[in-house]
This record gives sequence, C-alpha cells and structure tokens, in this order.
Amino acid sequence: MNHFMRALRDSLCYWKSILLATFCSLVVAILWGANIGALFPVIQVTLSEQSLQEWLEAEIRATEQKIADVSSEITAVRRQLAEARGEERHGLESRLAQLESERENLTASARTSRRAQPYVEKLLPHDPFLTVVVVIGLVVIGTLVKHVFMMCNTLIVARAAANIGRDLRRRIFEQAMVMDRAGFAAYGTGGFTTHIATTTEMLSNGLISLFGGAVREPLRILACLAGACLISWRLLLLSLIVAPIVAYLIAWLSKRIKSVCRRILEKMRSFQCFMLESLGSIQTVQAYGMEKAEQERFDKTTSDLVRLTLKRAFYNALTRPITELLGIGMVGTTVIIGGYLVLNHETHLLGLRLSNRPLSVSTMMVFFGLLIGASDPLRKMSVVFSGINSGIAAARSLYPLLDRETRIKSPAFPKVVGRPHRMLELRDVSFAYTADDYVLRDINLKIRHGEKIALIGANGSGKSSLINLMCRFYDPQQGAVLLDGVDLRELALEDVRGRIGLVIQQNELFNDTVMHNIRYGSPQATDCQVRQAAEMAHADEFIRSLPDQYESLVGTRGQRLSGGQCQRVALARAILRDPEILILDEATSQIDPESERLINEVLNEFSRNRTLIMITHRLSNLHLVDRVCELQDGHMVECRARDQHLSGRPRLAA
Repeated sequence: MNHFMRALRDSLCYWKSILLATFCSLVVAILWGANIGALFPVIQVTLSEQSLQEWLEAEIRATEQKIADVSSEITAVRRQLAEARGEERHGLESRLAQLESERENLTASARTSRRAQPYVEKLLPHDPFLTVVVVIGLVVIGTLVKHVFMMCNTLIVARAAANIGRDLRRRIFEQAMVMDRAGFAAYGTGGFTTHIATTTEMLSNGLISLFGGAVREPLRILACLAGACLISWRLLLLSLIVAPIVAYLIAWLSKRIKSVCRRILEKMRSFQCFMLESLGSIQTVQAYGMEKAEQERFDKTTSDLVRLTLKRAFYNALTRPITELLGIGMVGTTVIIGGYLVLNHETHLLGLRLSNRPLSVSTMMVFFGLLIGASDPLRKMSVVFSGINSGIAAARSLYPLLDRETRIKSPAFPKVVGRPHRMLELRDVSFAYTADDYVLRDINLKIRHGEKIALIGANGSGKSSLINLMCRFYDPQQGAVLLDGVDLRELALEDVRGRIGLVIQQNELFNDTVMHNIRYGSPQATDCQVRQAAEMAHADEFIRSLPDQYESLVGTRGQRLSGGQCQRVALARAILRDPEILILDEATSQIDPESERLINEVLNEFSRNRTLIMITHRLSNLHLVDRVCELQDGHMVECRARDQHLSGRPRLAA
C-alpha cells in the first residue's frame, strides 16, 4: 500500500485535473441525490390529488395544531407533576421530557415548511398535473447535466492517468538506460518490457478507479444517504446493520485480488522473457527442429496465465454480489421496518424512537428510493475495488525497480584526466559477476596511449569481462582500473565512455537507416563525415548497392543486412566517434578474408596515436598489434611482444 501511496503523491503534479474531476464528481453526486429527492412532490401530488402548495399548507396547519395539542398536554403534565410524589413523579418527568422533545421536533418541522412555502408558491404551478410535468422536466434536465459532468469527470481522470502512465514509462525507460549491467540482467529485457507495457497500464487503471469511481461513487452514496438521513437518521443507521460484515468480506477479497495480481505480473514478466528469447532465436529454433518444443513451452506459460487470470476474474466477480448484499440488506431492512412504521402509524420500534413523527407513504417511498439510489453506486464500487487492488499490486512491483540505484554512476565531484590519456592500467584486478565466482583474478596490465594489444584465450577465459571493466560496465571487487593513475570510479562516467569506441561481435544495430546507425557514434557528424567513416570501414560499397543507399532501413538488430555488413556498419560507427581507445571484440569475425585484409589496413592507419585493444582468435589480426596478452581461466598467463608470441619465444612481463 505504501508504494501505491507514492503513486498518489507522484500524481499530485496533476492536482488541477484531480481537483476539477473531484468537482465534477461532486456535481454528479448532488444531482443524483436531487433527482431522486425530486420524486417526492410527484408522489405526494399523485397520492393526495392536490397541488403541492395545498398539501404544504395543510401540513403546516396540521403541524401547528399538533404543536398546540402537545403544548396543552405539556401544561397538563406540569400541573400533575407539581402534585405528584415518588414513582408517579418519575413517570411524569419522563413523559414531560418526551413531550417537550416532540414539540421541538414539530416546531423545527413547521419552521422548515414555512421557509419552503414561499419557494413552492413561486416556483411550482398550482395545478397538480402541471407540477408533475415541471418536476419531471427538471429531473430530465438534471439527468442531462449530470451526464455531462460525468463525461467530463471520466475524460479528465483518463487524461491525468494517461499522463501519469507516460511519466512512469519514461522513468522506467530512463532507469533501464542508466542501470548497471548486473541490475539490468536481474530484470532482463522482458522484465522492463512488462513494466513499461503491462504494469504501468495496471497502475494507470488503478488511478483511474481511484480518482474516478472511488471519488464519484462514494459521493453519490453520501448524497443519497444524506437525503435519507434528513428523513430519519435512526432508521438509516438501522438499515446499515449488515455493513460491518460486508466491509470484512471486501477487505478479505482485496487481499486475495492483490496477491493474484502480483503473481500475474510475475508470470507476465516470465512470459515476456520467453517470447523475446524464442522469437529472437527463431533461426536456431527452426534449425534444430524445436518448433514443437517451443510451442509446448508457450502453451504451458499461457495456461498458467489463463489460470491466474480466471482466479482474478473469480475474486473480482465476488465483489459484485458482496457489495450488492449491502445494498439489498439496506433496502430489505428498511422495507420491513419502514412498512411496520407506516402501516401502524408508529414512531418507535421495540421502545426505540426511529422518527419524530409518523412517516407518510410518500416520505417512506422517497426513503426507499434514496436507498435504492445508494445501492447502484455500491454495485459499481465492485469494479472500483478491483481496479484499485490491481493498481496496488502494480505499484508494489513497479516502485522497487524505480528505487533501485545503479551501482555504476559518476561521483559527486569527478576528477579530470587530460586528453589524450597517457596510460590505461589494470592493477591487481579481481572480478566476479556473482559472489565468490571470480572470472578474473589478480590481473595486472599496463597499456600506454597509442599502444596496440591483442587479448587472446579460450572462450570463458575472461577476455570480454576485461573489456567490460575497461568500459566501466562493471566495477572490480578488488583492485582498480586506472586512467593516468586515477581510478575510473573517480571519473565522470561520460568522460570514461566518451573516450572509447566499442565494436562487439553481436549485431547491435537499431531499426533505422544506415545513416542513423553510423551517426549514432557521433550525433553531430555531417553526412559527409558519415560517408567517410563508412568508406574507412569498407561499408560504403555495399551501402550504395542498397535500394535507398544510406537511407535504407536495416531492420530489427540489422536483420536486413548480412552479419559481415552489420559488423562493418558498427565499425564505421566506432570510427566516426574518433575515440582515444578503440576496442574490438571479435569485430571482424563475420567478414570475408579479403574485406578483413582491407579493414586491417584501415585500422592500422586509423589506430595511429590511439590505443587499440582487440579480442581475436584470428592469427591475421595479430599483425595489427604490438603485444599479445593471453588469458586462461581468469588469469593473465603471459603478455608478449607480437613477434615473440608468433615465434614462440619466452614470455615477457606485463
């Protein structure tokens, strides 16, 4: 619930919309109760066959006569009281208090009738039939106005909730962009997708239920109950005898719905991860004939979702009969007790006073109507409860993600290192993705600016982990990565990564044009500079053969290009960045030998006065570097000059 309260606080930036929506709800509630109360003159005129003015005048006379009778009786009781003793005196005192209370009530009723009389005389016709026509006309107009305000309320709340949802999606996306790699992996692409698409939608619907129905419907209930209270507050309290039971059942249901919604969100997250994994690996699925197996996994995942969805639907369906139970209980209790009072012209039930004067048939019918009017919004509250409970579950899932602080961030007061740097150093570095499972141990390596090194070793030896530390995607558990003697953790993150151009083996291209993907390395670059970078990466030739050349779309993750073409586009992007440190992680693994030879010539020229760090398994790439460093099981086993490595001479110290 605390997380949902935070969502409410976040929504206060739209306080004007919320206030306007609340005003609309208030108008709707007043008109709802007024329309029901307006039936009183219609019923009264119909039953009495006289105009409302005549009926009101007769009521005032009858009330005044009753006041006179009660006053006479009070005078007589006081005379008797003056002569009475003992038990008789006690009984007379009780009777006197009762009569004085009755006179006060009658006097107040007469006063109210006299105040209303001028308005009835002025506003309503004297003809009974015309009175009915006017009142019904006012009810119709009031209903139209009510629906106009209700529509305004719905649109205002929907607009505010949509903006709140947009803000939340922006915050989730921003969190994904800045989160450290370990934190991102904990949620995964599927987790972020679920939160952006599903969780925020549930939370938005919860806020719509809160600012819309949870405000409007209770106000409608209160408007009806206020009218019923004016008729007989004691009878109203008695009609609410089933309310505590209903409140307990609703609280129990709310707990169950929140639990199910939370499990649905967890399943949705797993479902999103499964879909992204299967559809993203469709070539492997089809190549190994695993279509049926993936379909079975899909069926199982969706079956679990269906089961939980039906469970939520069951609990949501229970809220309606429970809330209607309260409405029926109110009306049923009132019908029984009110019928007794009207038929027997009573004001008491079992010695308990329920009204100040006997209730007329028309008054009791309006009382019934007001309770029935309260039962309609009570029924709609079942949908409101369901929406709010879903929103609470969504907020509970969403805000821990928004609260998670990235471990990789810039210091408050970063240090500055000159450009270009002089030395990149790894000093006593040990690193583990998970606790006590170290993938790098005691790494020591110095790379002078302008030096070119190759990192070699078997898969899993720690080469890519070493690159991740140099780019500060992760921080080492022990030791430090230093730039000119300054720990990368003491530099601004933008400063560190702004010096690096990274090309990896995987095709990480965006579903946009070739021009956009190359310019991603330097957004301010001109078209001419983009083409020059493409020429250096030997990508210009194949780009010009595409239907729209540099404006051709590459597809999701570059699927419209071959693997080698994607790598050349990625290499052009890194070249355009003009980095101090160029890092290539198997960047030419999918390029044919002739293209690789040409690219190596370009890299040899481009890497002058730059630091080049290359992960490679190809012997041909080693001619680009000055040193070859070999890793094995997370340890640096040797670091030799290139010629010594190729000739198999003894290893050199780092």
